[in-house]
Amino acid sequence: MVADRSYTSINIGDKESFSKTISESDIYNFAGVTGDFNPLHVDKEYAKNTRFNDRISHGMLSASLISTVIGTKLPGANTIYLSQDVKFVAPVYIGDTLTAEVEVTEKRDDKQIIDLKTVIYNQEGTIVVDGTAKVMKMKEKVVKMTSQ
Repeated sequence: MVADRSYTSINIGDKESFSKTISESDIYNFAGVTGDFNPLHVDKEYAKNTRFNDRISHGMLSASLISTVIGTKLPGANTIYLSQDVKFVAPVYIGDTLTAEVEVTEKRDDKQIIDLKTVIYNQEGTIVVDGTAKVMKMKEKVVKMTSQ
């Protein structure tokens, strides 16, 4: 279900979230879509000899969960991404359950621009991605009905 909140119904301090457990197939599917087959993500033998001791998720796979919240919950439908700043704070492993949280921090009424705090936590409450986003809520077109 996709929320379709109007710009005026969105307030500073509003929050929404989305949770997902990262699976092995998520990592392979993401690698297939992006072409990023870094062995740190897809080769168990290679990854066990790294500082992470196992395969880790692509950082952008984790960060993409922020887009899910923005496009489906807050602000929801008719939202255009303008920018996203992310800092990858901790690794994400296969089987980790991530929760992406978005919070409204500022609004610019003249252009319907919304600033957001964006954070992703793992199942232990550890921040794995931290950042901010700027989005624009598209103005709704008024459609006039005419009788025939």
